[in-house]
Amino acid sequence: MVLGVSHRPATPKGNHDPVPDRAPAAAPASVAAREPAQPPQAVLFDFQGTLTQVEDAVTWVREAAHSCGTELDRSRATVIADRLVTAGRAGGPVPCRVPPQLAEVYADRDLYPEAHRAAYTGLAQTVDCGVDGLAEALYARLLSPTGWVPYTDTVPTLKALRAAGVPVAIVSNIGFDIRPITAQHGFADLIDAFVLSYEVGRCKPDPAIFQQACGLLGVDPERVLMVGDSPADAGAVAAGCRALIVPAAPPGGTNGIGAVLDLAGL
Repeated sequence: MVLGVSHRPATPKGNHDPVPDRAPAAAPASVAAREPAQPPQAVLFDFQGTLTQVEDAVTWVREAAHSCGTELDRSRATVIADRLVTAGRAGGPVPCRVPPQLAEVYADRDLYPEAHRAAYTGLAQTVDCGVDGLAEALYARLLSPTGWVPYTDTVPTLKALRAAGVPVAIVSNIGFDIRPITAQHGFADLIDAFVLSYEVGRCKPDPAIFQQACGLLGVDPERVLMVGDSPADAGAVAAGCRALIVPAAPPGGTNGIGAVLDLAGL
């Protein structure tokens, strides 16, 4: 079952049909006997776009350039940032085109750290930025906790789940260790398990990655809720979990993951 943070009420029907000459058939047993969904006993969260977001692209470029000894004004940094995001930024939109020489490492980016680095530094190098060493500096920002901004409801939601005794795992398609990022932003101790694609050799929406997370938490998939922001996260349904898909939001904003607490009866 895939849930959303909001829903549209059903359109009322008119009462213009003729009265039937016999009683309508009973609803199928599977529908008539359906019980309300039970609160989840565990919650899985996506990382990027759900608990936290990469920093603003212009800030990303200016700070990386600064580390290379170059100061960029905002207008120039904006132009470069737009080009880099279009070329392909980790945590950003999927690039429209991946150069043939990067196709293999891009396909493997979430399975091997070296492929992740080669893919995203390679994509950045396709943009003429005029700053020596910028591609590597941009990637270093991605690995640094300062390059990430949690959503405002991330820590309060995780604290409420911990207080209620609901175990939590992060399930992420990613090519590097995010534990230092969660530690720096104050929620590493609120996570019971990390299931990262490059460590387990599986990527969402493969049901196996969700099943592994459920196993680590010791909860059957049908009692687990997956929270994410993409169709890959909704792949948890194939593993037997329920899924809550939240909308995209800018860094530091609110994206609605607090709805988890309502679903958990908290």
